[in-house]
Amino acid sequence: MKKIKSVCVYCASSSKIKPSYFEAARELGKLLAQNGMRCVCGAGNQGLMGTLADNVLENGGEVLGVIPQFMINEGWCHKGLTQVVVTADMHERKERMAQEADAIIALPGGCGTMEELFEIITWKQLGLFLNPIVILNIDGYYNPLIEMLQQAIDENFMRHEHAGMWQVVQSPQEAIEAIQTAPVWDKNIRKIAAI
Repeated sequence: MKKIKSVCVYCASSSKIKPSYFEAARELGKLLAQNGMRCVCGAGNQGLMGTLADNVLENGGEVLGVIPQFMINEGWCHKGLTQVVVTADMHERKERMAQEADAIIALPGGCGTMEELFEIITWKQLGLFLNPIVILNIDGYYNPLIEMLQQAIDENFMRHEHAGMWQVVQSPQEAIEAIQTAPVWDKNIRKIAAI
């Protein structure tokens, strides 16, 4: 285990989602700040992303936002973040977010959030990212995705050992505990990436 100082949170920018998802984002933001963990996010100003950032900041924490220039041009960038890194494109954005992260937490989200989550799981499978990955399964949102991952293991697209790359939790408090107690992944696991 290593000390978690910086947590990257993948989450939705949609503002038309269930109140329980916003409550989870508020609670997670508060807990990150209270635990002295910097929040790394996509710098969006609405949806769960904006709510998360607002609650980290309101509780005295720091937020590093990473956002491509075209999103700034659209007016989507949160104006009050501690630091903003502007990238040329989405690929650079995701790479920088991962570089800044001692752990990943995925709140509910759409294609963008799921794409980020799958990419970081793939990097972990290849030994390119060794830190904790936590799926915050509020109200069972991620149940179909978790079932799909298990099916991939059951049908030998991944090994059973790969199920240890992520943890699934039901609350923000459990997410904080999970990233603090997860063992560091062994980069030599890439030797079994192929089946």
